Amino acid sequence: MQMLTKFESKSPRVKGIAFHPKTPLLAASLHNGTIQLWNYQMGTLVDRYDEHDGPVRGICFHPTQPIFCSGGDDYKIKVWNYKQRKCLFTLTGHLDYVRTVFFHREYPWIISASDDQTIRIWNWQSRTCIAILTGHNHYIMCAQFHPWDDLVVSASMDLTVRVWDISGLRKKNQASQAPMSFEEQASRANQNQADLFGNTDAVVKYVLEGHDRGVNWASFHPTLPLIVSCGDDRQVKLWRMSETKAWEVDSCRGHFNNVSMSMFHPRHELLLSASEDKTIRVWDMTKRTAVQTFRREHDRFWVLTAHPELNLFAAGHDNGLIVFKLERERPAFSLSGNQLFYVKDKVVRMADLTNGTNQGICSVRKLGSQWVQPRTLSYNPAERAVIVTSPSENGSYELITLPKSTAPSPSDGKDVPSDGKRGNGICAIFVARNRLAVLDKTAQNIDIKDLSNAVTKTVKCPVQTTEIFYGGTASLLLATATSVVLFDIQQQKILAEITTPPVKYVVWSTDGNMVALLSKHTITIANKALTQSALIHETIRIKSAAWDDSGILIYTTLNHIKYALPQGDNGIIKTLEQPVYLTRVKGQIVHCLDRTAKPRTITIDPTEYRFKLALVRKNYDEVLQIIRSSNLVGQSIIGYLQKKGYPEIALHFVQDQQTRFDLAIECGNLQVALEMARAVDREDAWNRLGAAALQQGNHAIVETAYQKTKNFDKLSFLYLITGNTQKLSMMQVIAQKRGDSMSRFQNSLYLGDIQARVDVLRETGQYPLAYFTAKTNGLDDTALEILEEAGMTEDDLPPPPQNSGHSSLAPPPIAFSQTDSNWPIKDLGESFFDRALANGGADGFVGDSSGVESGEQLDAWAADVAVDGTEEGVEDGEEDEGWDLDAEVIAAPEEEVAPEEEQVEADLSEGVSAGISEDELWIRNSPLAADHAAAGNFESAMQLLNRQIGAVNFAPLKPFFLQSYQAAHVHVPANPSLPPLKYNVRRNPESSELREFLPVISYNFDDLKANELAEANKFFARGKFVEALSSFRAVLQKLVVVVVEDENDALEIKELVITCREYIIGLTMEVERRRLVTEEPENIVRILELAAYFTHCQLAIQHVQLALRSAMKVFSDAGNHSTAAVFARRLIDTKPAGAQVITQARAVLTQGDRNPRDAHEITYDQFTTFDICPASLTPIYQGSPSVISPYTGAKYLPEFKGTVCKVDEITQVGLTASGLRSRV
Repeated sequence: MQMLTKFESKSPRVKGIAFHPKTPLLAASLHNGTIQLWNYQMGTLVDRYDEHDGPVRGICFHPTQPIFCSGGDDYKIKVWNYKQRKCLFTLTGHLDYVRTVFFHREYPWIISASDDQTIRIWNWQSRTCIAILTGHNHYIMCAQFHPWDDLVVSASMDLTVRVWDISGLRKKNQASQAPMSFEEQASRANQNQADLFGNTDAVVKYVLEGHDRGVNWASFHPTLPLIVSCGDDRQVKLWRMSETKAWEVDSCRGHFNNVSMSMFHPRHELLLSASEDKTIRVWDMTKRTAVQTFRREHDRFWVLTAHPELNLFAAGHDNGLIVFKLERERPAFSLSGNQLFYVKDKVVRMADLTNGTNQGICSVRKLGSQWVQPRTLSYNPAERAVIVTSPSENGSYELITLPKSTAPSPSDGKDVPSDGKRGNGICAIFVARNRLAVLDKTAQNIDIKDLSNAVTKTVKCPVQTTEIFYGGTASLLLATATSVVLFDIQQQKILAEITTPPVKYVVWSTDGNMVALLSKHTITIANKALTQSALIHETIRIKSAAWDDSGILIYTTLNHIKYALPQGDNGIIKTLEQPVYLTRVKGQIVHCLDRTAKPRTITIDPTEYRFKLALVRKNYDEVLQIIRSSNLVGQSIIGYLQKKGYPEIALHFVQDQQTRFDLAIECGNLQVALEMARAVDREDAWNRLGAAALQQGNHAIVETAYQKTKNFDKLSFLYLITGNTQKLSMMQVIAQKRGDSMSRFQNSLYLGDIQARVDVLRETGQYPLAYFTAKTNGLDDTALEILEEAGMTEDDLPPPPQNSGHSSLAPPPIAFSQTDSNWPIKDLGESFFDRALANGGADGFVGDSSGVESGEQLDAWAADVAVDGTEEGVEDGEEDEGWDLDAEVIAAPEEEVAPEEEQVEADLSEGVSAGISEDELWIRNSPLAADHAAAGNFESAMQLLNRQIGAVNFAPLKPFFLQSYQAAHVHVPANPSLPPLKYNVRRNPESSELREFLPVISYNFDDLKANELAEANKFFARGKFVEALSSFRAVLQKLVVVVVEDENDALEIKELVITCREYIIGLTMEVERRRLVTEEPENIVRILELAAYFTHCQLAIQHVQLALRSAMKVFSDAGNHSTAAVFARRLIDTKPAGAQVITQARAVLTQGDRNPRDAHEITYDQFTTFDICPASLTPIYQGSPSVISPYTGAKYLPEFKGTVCKVDEITQVGLTASGLRSRV
């Protein structure tokens, strides 16, 4: 028997403890007056309550309502609602400390025991005391209801245990039944059972005397008429009751100090006791002997409780609490075809998964301890034999040959002895048809035995092995503390090795090609050669796993069934109320064993993971079938498809118009985008559509988008470059009606309309310009009219430019009209999904609709202008979209045939080609962004940084890129009228190999450390936090373009990135704290939190001391003396140089010991490891969900995924990246 710790917390002394019957909540009442509410599955503090004055000794959850009660040394009983997070009411009446409080299982009653020598029963609905039980003449340490009868048991320092009958109280308070008859009351009174006040509601039934000193605890057995008690006489006593009397059965001796609490094991014939001798002891109830002792180093145990439903216990001690089990609940099992062999209640059973029948085969009751269930079972189908192992007695196993007959065994196998061959070994498994392997962990040997259990070979473990698993025929998987090794037994050599956390279980796929290595919180997926394909991390414990026939791993955690694809994508299939252990997954049916080792089946929906697997394997036919036949819709699926590069598939799941528009733009589906833009009808949507359509050359949609946003300038230019003079004329008229002179002038330039240009200049009073425009374009009469209108002569005008003869600034002739067709772009072909999922109305959508709308929009703007045939012409042209274009493209080469002589001349240059520029060589030779920037290819530099560190905001890097380029190029002046000569500067000029050419290093790492980094540290030490923050961020950004040639320097850069991250996060908090002190001094809680978090940044030791001194002062000033003492103690531990600093710290420490209270409650847990989210400046505790910035590794809360990192200001949070490279 061993104590399997599931959760442990650090806190002041725990005096009371209670499990919630349904949810994973645990309430702990502390000696300092606080009540803590823990989620023991997640290991997190859910809530805390501080309204009691003094120690809180008793606590209990209601079985069904969201309430709990507590009792303390302030004589008060409080009832709390943990969902509303408040105290509902307080019950007062006790005159001394309240020791215990318990709810009744059925009635709205609370029973409380007090040092005022009374037990009170309260109705928490009417908030009144309904009974006072008097009779004890000393402190009453405990009182609780019977699990199902109308009895109460109490324990007192008067050396007695009393059993009380409260059936009268039940009848009195039960509305559905009549009160006690006169005869019943009279008979009670005649039995002298009325108390001091003549009360017959609750009367003493038995007084149990036998303890030599005060009794600390007494409790009933869940089902039998037994009572267990314990006291300061260091004994645990067992009592039996009958209808008329109660007597002592026996005593358990062994504790060395006061026994605080004792209880019955809910499932076994065991007793548990907790004592001030720092032990929890387990006793055999039948033999009254100690079975096991669990000892702590320094902590006395004060309280012990069992979960009402689960196999969990909790104990409170001087420094916190511990949640534990006394046995593993994972049943030992092995699957062979459709037969499942498993052990339940130490009986080997076989279940047929096809018809659901199961039967016991034989008993293994003699294997190991009677309280310890077998750990593993290995089945050999060829010989129909099983090996069952047990962890007791340092590991033992039994090799059993099962009967050939499948007929039911007598007594369901319980009375059938196994008659197996036993041996010692921590692990034993079959490795071949007639061979088994046994691990001797102490000697680090693997014994290969035959079916007679005789050793045939002994192999020395090649590594320090903790456990062995099946690794294929004649092979083993050897688990070490940090890896798993595939070991060939025959050749005695290591075939492969994979690094993993400590592995607990191994699950092979049906075909033996894939293996899942299960650890406490991780799953490593690998192939049979142990090549890792994925690593999956879970925040709560992983319990079991099984492979689907399609190659997907289905696994369970404490509260979920999940799936994992071979490359690592995972998700939730179903939520569980209680953990199960998977045995097989077949289609929609999951076969499993529950914690009572009962075979169960669970129906799941495999659609989501089959859909994702089909996408990964590019099985598009199955993807299409799933889309058409299932209702697979949700934001997670849409996000997954976008992330994996399938926005065109996601488009078919979405109904929301804005989302459909975004997806259509992303996958280039302009037809759907246009339809959604019309539905959304927002300016930003039309702008995005116009930009996307322009990239694809679909100027018909561009035209519609510009019209919708009334972007007249861009529309005019579009008509110019597509040669649509007719609509340009309309734009000029529209500009005139709008009174936009600049637009009129621009359109007249595009059209080459000189008269219109002159008219605009005359109307705006630009007479000199109008005159010269008319004069230079041959409009002499108009020029004279302008002079007359302006009242000027030629002498009044400035002289005309030289060589300004007649010029007609006419637009170039239209060589190839694009009015009726879109620009030719490379046809990338339709994807599988575009063809398969295209709706019927998609073809020709853009041509028709956008053409009609173009005409309608222009006509609406030029309301009074009639342009004959505009709409019809556009429509007719759009109907033939693409045909004229192809005809002209094909016709052109046929007409222009090059002469033979030109062909001959062209041949003279054959074989001559331009060389590769050095800039291009640099790009080819280096994978570093700095070298690409030095070569002038900023785009590829940005792409590299995006892949390596997830960079998305390149504005801070622009000066570095420019400097890199300038440093790598020298321009030497040449002869006048010639451009300067350009030379490339290499960092390795001595090399003559083209593939080794690289640009000069612009930023030297040593210079960076000596200058910028040193300056940042100086700012920090001087308290110039804003300047220090800016300097550290500049260093962090410059490291992106630093190039080194030594591996040690590259590693140092990675360490410096982490250092800068810690300083930036810490400085951000300090700057914010100082801002709050100035602008919001009333926000003291936040100021304290930021000061506390700052001390947890990984800074240089002298800077950590500065942060601790600051926090110590801030907390002392705010009256949080207890936490200030924590910082003082940490400061002293760092051994600061100044004697004055140590003196101050000791003064704060003394103050904290005298007054260990905090005036302000803050969100800060010094015992739990956490990271700081740079965006919210709040802690992310270990195991909590988070996303990571790819460059600095800073952890963010999940809601900040997709934002620009606050630390480096260049990368996007949550992007996957390969990591920064600083060395070629």
